[in-house]
Amino acid sequence: MKIPKRINVFRRSLMRKLTENIGKSSIEKVNKKDDLKIRKILISRPNHRLGNLLLLSPLVEEVSNTFPDSKIDLFVKGQITPIIYKNYKNIDKIIQLPKKPFSNIFKYLAGWISLRSKNYDLVINANFGSSSGRISTYFARSKYKLFGEYDEKYIQQFNDYQHSAKHPVYNLREYLLQLGVQENRNELPYMDIKLDAEEIQAGGEKLFSIVQNDKPVICLFTNATGDKCYSEEWWRDFYNALKQTFPDYNIVELLPVENISKLNFTIPHFYSTDIREMGAFIANTQLFIAADNGVMHLASASGVPTVGLFSVTDENIYRPYNSKSFSVNTGRTSIENIMDLLRKTIE
Repeated sequence: MKIPKRINVFRRSLMRKLTENIGKSSIEKVNKKDDLKIRKILISRPNHRLGNLLLLSPLVEEVSNTFPDSKIDLFVKGQITPIIYKNYKNIDKIIQLPKKPFSNIFKYLAGWISLRSKNYDLVINANFGSSSGRISTYFARSKYKLFGEYDEKYIQQFNDYQHSAKHPVYNLREYLLQLGVQENRNELPYMDIKLDAEEIQAGGEKLFSIVQNDKPVICLFTNATGDKCYSEEWWRDFYNALKQTFPDYNIVELLPVENISKLNFTIPHFYSTDIREMGAFIANTQLFIAADNGVMHLASASGVPTVGLFSVTDENIYRPYNSKSFSVNTGRTSIENIMDLLRKTIE
C-alpha cells in the first residue's frame, strides 16, 4: 500500500523534530593526526534516491583522501549504492536497508542490528535532516561520532555551505580540525561515479550509433517528479530555441526508466535502466540539461557540464555540482537568457 504524500511529509517532519536532539558530535582533543588511528569508518545516509546517494560521493572521496588506509562502510537504503560506488577502493561493506521496510521487516531489522556488530573509529551522519541518519549514528559503536549538525555560522564562512554535497565535507573538516588534524584547505571533491575507460568507450559507441557523426552533442533529460517536471509545451519551446542557437550540435534525449518523453520521441534518443551505462553515455556529450532530479546529479557525477533547471526546489541545496555546471531559476530566467548562458558555457 502506498502511503499518501502528505502523510510522508508529516512523518518526516515529526521524526526530525523527535530526533533533532539525539546525539552530539563527540570531541576529544588529540595532538597528532596519527594519534587518531582512524581505520574503520561508517558513513550513514539511509536513503534510496539516486540523487541523494550521488550527493554523498564528495564526502566518501574526502574521507578516502584524508584516511587513505581506511575501510569505509556505508549505511544506506535500496539496492543501487553498490552500483554507484563500484570503483571506490576504500569501500568495504555496504549495509543496505530495504526500500520498503514493512515489506521486508526482518531484513530491515537485521540491517540495524548489524550496526552494533562492529566497532568503528569514526561514524558520520551525512545529512543533518535525516532522522534515521542521526539514530544510526547514535546506535553505532564508535569513539568519534559526527552527527552532522547544521551550523549557520558556517554560512558566513563558506558561501556554498548549504549545498547537500558540500556541507557534510565542511562539517567533517571542521570536526577533524577540532580533533587536532591539520586544516584541509584543498578544493572540495566533486561528485564522481568513477566511470572507467571501458565504460566511457562503450558509452561513446552507443552515442555514435545514434548520431552517426562527430559533431558535439547536447543531451536533454525531460522528465522529473511532481512539480519539478516541465510541460511538453515548455520543452518544445526550449528545444526549438536550442536547435536555433546551436545549429552545429547534435541534440539527443536520454529517456527515463518510464520510457516517456516530453518531446514525444521526436528527436534521437537513448534508453537504458543501467545507471553506469547512462552515466557513460552522458560522459561522451558536451552538455547536459535537465530539471532537478537524480539523473541531473548523475550527469554531474559523470563529469559533464550540467545545467539544472529549477522552479520549486532550492538551488542552493541541490544545484548540479562540478567545475562547469550551474543552475537557472526558470521562474526568473527566460529561455532566451538561458541560451545566452549556454553560449558562455560551451562556445
